[in-house]
Amino acid sequence: MAQRVLVTGGAGFIGSTVADRFLAEGWDVTILDDLSSGREENLPASARFVRGDITTPDAAALVRDGRFDVLCHLAAQIDVRRSVLDPVYDATRNILGTLNLLEAVRASGHPTRTIFSSTGGALYGDFDPPPSAESNSKDPEAPYGIAKLSVEYYLAYYGRVHGLDNVALRYGNVYGPRQDPHGEAGVVAIFCNRLLDGRALTVFGDGAQTRDYVFSGDVARANFAAATAALPERGRLDARAFNIGTSIETSVNTLSETLREVSGATSPIEYAPARAGELARSALDTRKAQALLGWTPQVTLRDGLAQTFRYFADRRARTETHR
Repeated sequence: MAQRVLVTGGAGFIGSTVADRFLAEGWDVTILDDLSSGREENLPASARFVRGDITTPDAAALVRDGRFDVLCHLAAQIDVRRSVLDPVYDATRNILGTLNLLEAVRASGHPTRTIFSSTGGALYGDFDPPPSAESNSKDPEAPYGIAKLSVEYYLAYYGRVHGLDNVALRYGNVYGPRQDPHGEAGVVAIFCNRLLDGRALTVFGDGAQTRDYVFSGDVARANFAAATAALPERGRLDARAFNIGTSIETSVNTLSETLREVSGATSPIEYAPARAGELARSALDTRKAQALLGWTPQVTLRDGLAQTFRYFADRRARTETHR
């Protein structure tokens, strides 16, 4: 009998890629998504789809009664700027929604491993020089990061007090096919669309600020590795947290130039005033994921950007064909 996984947010660009990975490994996949930001076109045909909101009793019932071996929890409010404007909404989705699912796992009595999609750069901030290790100091600048860190404390609590099997994956800036241009992490999607439109790429500040860009396919591999690895102690913050990135700092200038090269586009680069509160540098130390999950990133930035641009170009071509 195939093992069973529930992917929340599975109509999103990362979630659907995670679902694809589990399907390729022969798992039975159920997707829970309210389609507030996810797209039906992203849903794998062979997965079961349940339309629903993670904060509701119906979502809790699905988890409680579903007897899933793994819960990959990717559904979230993902926009850092919205979290600043409306921290109550952010906490309702990202903290209370997750607690709703964790309580359902506890009530089920089934040995479900929960894999929570956390954040890297937004968790560590600019306090220590990159690459950041899992044990680095944490003092998030925005409610989005605060909510992610809060959930990680809850994961440790549920592991320590209730014996739940929880893992946190702290992503770098994820990019890849199906990405939507939301938030800072959507810069690759934004740049791809601008290149296809022949418009200038807007870089805020001097473009020297760095991020750790990790390809969505590698993130999906990390989720599967976390689902199947034998892991050590539970119940302590950072014990079961893993950075998922490349450990490489890439400046926005390098990102924009590489995208122009792989696309063959000649759009100019324009500079705009720096945005207040933006991290100066970010990269993740991934040695722990390599040691305990057997995971390392496989897709280079150039190859990943080329794949992503081709996706957007093909999508644009299909749209224009059907007009």
